Amino acid sequence: MSIDEIKQLDVTERILLVEEIWDSIANEQENVGLTAHEKEVLDHRLASLEKDTDTLLSWDEIKHKIRV
Repeated sequence: MSIDEIKQLDVTERILLVEEIWDSIANEQENVGLTAHEKEVLDHRLASLEKDTDTLLSWDEIKHKIRV
């Protein structure tokens, strides 16, 4: 289906098409890998968390800080 054909669909049909596309992406998300840089950033953040667990807050503590 071309872009011109998609543009000719009514709004409801286009929304359904987008939902189908989104669902197909979600079903294949395990095939999406991380770049080397993304992995490095995540590894660095995890190491920081593991090294300094005193700075971690529970969900209740976070909600309390937001409300105060």
